[in-house]
Amino acid sequence: METMTTSIILPFLVFFPFLGAVISYIIGRSNKGARDIWCWILSAVIFIASLTLIGKETVYSLRGFCGLGLSFAADGFGVILAVLTGAIWLITTIFSKEYMAAERNRNRYYFFVFLTLGATMGIFLSADLFTTFIFFEIMSFTSFVLVMHDEEDFTVRSAKTYLAVAVIGGLVTLMGLFMMYQKAGTLNMAELTAFMQSRENPAEFYAIGVLILFGFAAKAGLFPLHIWLPNAYTVAPAPSSALLSCLLTKTGVFGTIIVSCKLFLHDAAWGQFILILGIITMVLGAVLAVFSVNLKRTLACSSMSQIGFIIIAIGMQGLLGEHNALAASGTLLHFLNHSLFKLLLFLGAGVIFMNLRELNLNKIRGYGKDKPLLKLIFLMPILGIGGIPLWNGYISKTLIHESMVEYIEVLKEAGQSIAFMKGAEILFLFSGGLTLAYMTKIFVCIFLEDNPYGTPKPVKNAPYISKPMAVILGAIAICLPILGIFPHQTQDALAAMGAHFMNAHTPAHAVHYFAWVNLKGAVISICVGIVVYFLFIRKVLMQKDANGNLVYVDRWPAWCNLEDKVYRPILLTVLPYVGGFFARIAGNLMDDIIALLRIFIFNNDNGRIVPPEDKYFSAYTDYENDHQVYREGFAQSILLIGLGLTIAVIYIIV
Repeated sequence: METMTTSIILPFLVFFPFLGAVISYIIGRSNKGARDIWCWILSAVIFIASLTLIGKETVYSLRGFCGLGLSFAADGFGVILAVLTGAIWLITTIFSKEYMAAERNRNRYYFFVFLTLGATMGIFLSADLFTTFIFFEIMSFTSFVLVMHDEEDFTVRSAKTYLAVAVIGGLVTLMGLFMMYQKAGTLNMAELTAFMQSRENPAEFYAIGVLILFGFAAKAGLFPLHIWLPNAYTVAPAPSSALLSCLLTKTGVFGTIIVSCKLFLHDAAWGQFILILGIITMVLGAVLAVFSVNLKRTLACSSMSQIGFIIIAIGMQGLLGEHNALAASGTLLHFLNHSLFKLLLFLGAGVIFMNLRELNLNKIRGYGKDKPLLKLIFLMPILGIGGIPLWNGYISKTLIHESMVEYIEVLKEAGQSIAFMKGAEILFLFSGGLTLAYMTKIFVCIFLEDNPYGTPKPVKNAPYISKPMAVILGAIAICLPILGIFPHQTQDALAAMGAHFMNAHTPAHAVHYFAWVNLKGAVISICVGIVVYFLFIRKVLMQKDANGNLVYVDRWPAWCNLEDKVYRPILLTVLPYVGGFFARIAGNLMDDIIALLRIFIFNNDNGRIVPPEDKYFSAYTDYENDHQVYREGFAQSILLIGLGLTIAVIYIIV
């Protein structure tokens, strides 16, 4: 790598999409075709600019911006994420012209697509948590508009849930950032790592860590904050669903990596906590996907499950400590591989929807029987995400599995119980089997089965997919087995680029991916998948209708809905009542509270209450000339950013 240098490319990647969004909106008011061309050019320029970062380590700071300033950095991991973001945005923008042709509000759609692009780049290229948080919140509001695009009742309800979880998560994370800033005096990632490593008892910071993690976990769709994910992915336009799954949810994973690999580096207790969250999310998402009878909902629940796989890898990094090479490689590679899988699958689902205007498995059944290209677009990521050897998903899942096996051996050598980790390994392999089962269900339904109600009729008289998208998606599909057949030349090289960000070293020796010791995990998952598909999906989740036709049925219990049965009643009924009760008490006791604050916290100077000066927070300070100066600090910075977000929210509402 080259020496760390300052590069204007970093702010260009972040802020040029914001400017481009405004330009696209202006052009679109008078010429829709010219706007589409501008959007292609804009996304292509961003992608090309991201490519210029390869092989470099760069930084850039906007000092004084909103007080604390904004800091950007791109090392190996940041470069990978920037290039991935640029590539996926370019592809989805090209597809959007075809997909959105019959949609309304396209000008608004493109405007917020590129605002979201700038915010996403800001997150992945951030060098401190202040910068991460600012763009994280911007992304939540801009992507909300993408989710609620068609403005149907259920769509708006799902988008509101998405925004509510994002806002609540952001507020909790902000609380944690305030506390961490007060303790450390910085939010720079490198400085925070050094600060936390100097602490004798990092457990004192666990509560702060959980608060910071909360918002990132909400965006990543981790249990129990996953409630927004299945519906939001389903109702959003297919290009937006692809962006949500491939990148926007990954910003939450990115934040989880920061908290786990920067703040709690090599912390076994924190790693176990993250591991448990990952296991629950992985299993629950897979189970929900098995039961689903809607194509995009199945893919959405699958995304939740695959995020769980990545979170497990992050947890294993904490448990393995300095020997976290396999877990770190598995984290990064499954992060990337899952993005490629869902890019193909969600855009493939978009192809089906824009031709049939349906996503129910019973209604799209058999649509792809005579479409070999569409079959390729689905089959390659299905084999990859199912962990089939010779496909790229097998490589990343093997690394995660082997990190679990490695830790089990460490526990054995130390004479400690392996029961928990053995159970975690079993659930990992079982979830891999569920993945193969529900993906087989999708493929068989669309490409192998006959539709008992007749072949689905397209709603448009045109080729089912444009030639540019056929070439792009077909090329990506072909790349998946290439990545799996030549892992050392491709995936291992990528993993080495991102190892430094996670404070991991490269493996001491090359992993023998196709040795039996590694293949047997995949074989176990494949066997589980076969059993679940034939004995549960075909026997339990299908039944004969009144005409004797075998159809897919949704047997998920209606009462088993965390959002409707728990969260909405509590958040809309119980919490307002409890909050009002305590607010009334606080109001009645306010005079006494102020008196106590004056005695114990504030200084009494000539009868005026003056907050004590704090170098970490903004504070009014009296000088001899009775002039008051507002110090720059985290609170002032958040206040100014909050004003900007308020303006954005008002615009969205209006």
